[in-house]
Amino acid sequence: MWNEKLYDVAVALLKQMIATPSLSREEDGTATLISEFLTAMEIPHERHLNNIWALNKHYDPAKPNILLNSHHDTVKPNPQYTRDPFSPDVVDGKLFGLGSNDAGGCLVSLIATFLHFYHRSDLQYNIILSATAEEEISGSNGVESILAKLPAIDFAIVGEPTQTQLAVAEKGLLVLDCTSTGKAGHAAREEGENALYKALPDLLWFRDFRFPKVSETLGPVKMSATVINTSNKAHNVVPADCTFVVDVRANDQYTLEELLEIIQANVQCEVKPRSLRMRPSHIPMDHPFVQAGIAAGKTCYGSPTTSDQALIPATSVKMGPGDSARSHTADEYIYLSEIKDGIDSYIKLLEAIN
Repeated sequence: MWNEKLYDVAVALLKQMIATPSLSREEDGTATLISEFLTAMEIPHERHLNNIWALNKHYDPAKPNILLNSHHDTVKPNPQYTRDPFSPDVVDGKLFGLGSNDAGGCLVSLIATFLHFYHRSDLQYNIILSATAEEEISGSNGVESILAKLPAIDFAIVGEPTQTQLAVAEKGLLVLDCTSTGKAGHAAREEGENALYKALPDLLWFRDFRFPKVSETLGPVKMSATVINTSNKAHNVVPADCTFVVDVRANDQYTLEELLEIIQANVQCEVKPRSLRMRPSHIPMDHPFVQAGIAAGKTCYGSPTTSDQALIPATSVKMGPGDSARSHTADEYIYLSEIKDGIDSYIKLLEAIN
């Protein structure tokens, strides 16, 4: 169904990507590399900032559109690296290097899949490839910045390391900045209103409250207080303010707006969301791609981590070679066999729905 040349091309491109630093917001080098690669393959494409996209050769506006998307930005190298993070070394079947697993292996596998289908004129759908930036920081200059420039997307495959299993749901993210306000006073006297103490009931509420709707694939909504501070630095002053941050992982049973409304109705502190962009996602189990995956022996699960899937307003699935447990770790690697399996899996499932 695919030949050895696609695999060789994918691995060669991934090695070049690893050797080209591409930290979030600094992806110009890999964007240029991917653009030059597509040019060499005689594939017309577009570029906006550090995002690259292309349409299949026989694109037909009357057909539905499938987006193959993954990112080429990386986090900063983990300080515990023992290898050069930008040296694409192969040892015992493992390709080492920053971004090899998250998500370079996914991206080159999707590119190889796009090449496989590029010249086909018998497809029941169009295939759009996008290699995007700023995924690791959920930046506004990543996939979100090109959605209006793309044809309307009917279905998306988001390439992330899932061991080629199907993440049929993904938790959304809501980061809340909370402020409890008191009144300053001298700690030695009965003065002021301690904002730290005013924050305590709200912190306990965030710890103990359970949202009633539990997702079959994603489980319950999870809330965690992660940062706390006051503007006061003197030991003898009762603080007039207490700020804290709450990390909320949303399931697919609530919109972010609904969660925010419930939270604000139950706490006394001021609650401000940093963003309502990172939305939970869910694909119906009877979707043809999911059914094709199940028929191929793939496992379906709900993912607790966020990705560009949260920013793509279309039915989508997260899937790709590699293992999420290796992401952001020192001496990151991907097995070469995983890339081969990634290409094979993408092609087989897309063929199954054609």
